[in-house]
Amino acid sequence: MFDTVVVATDGSESVERAVDVALDLAGRFGADVHALSVVDAGEVDASPEQLREELRTALETHAEGALSKIRDQAGPGITTAVREGRPAPEISTYAREVHADVIVTGTRGRHGENRLLLGSVAERIVRTSPIPVLTVRQLPDEEPASDADAVA
Repeated sequence: MFDTVVVATDGSESVERAVDVALDLAGRFGADVHALSVVDAGEVDASPEQLREELRTALETHAEGALSKIRDQAGPGITTAVREGRPAPEISTYAREVHADVIVTGTRGRHGENRLLLGSVAERIVRTSPIPVLTVRQLPDEEPASDADAVA
């Protein structure tokens, strides 16, 4: 039923369960796994011009780190990629390019604390992707500590 699974990651704690689910799903069906992290071009473009290259490099390094964690967990058979652009369209485009059967994504990412239900990237993928999307919610006992909790 599933031959190719794409899991999108931004390296946040809230995406860890989505990675687990994607790897489990792929294992059950013997599917290939592609892990993708997108450097948000909008975030880079919104930064001061003199800082853009430094920010781009930092975001690429962060993306590679997120993918490295998945490679460590999944083993050598996983394909990883870093793309730059708007995350939702890039994820959908990549999934079409690799003929994915499903895209797995967390419901909240690095900026998810501002969203009530789905993160804006997950919501856009669900609404626009021609490929089925499995959104994985972080369980309440897995909620990452907020900045306010860290200070207390």
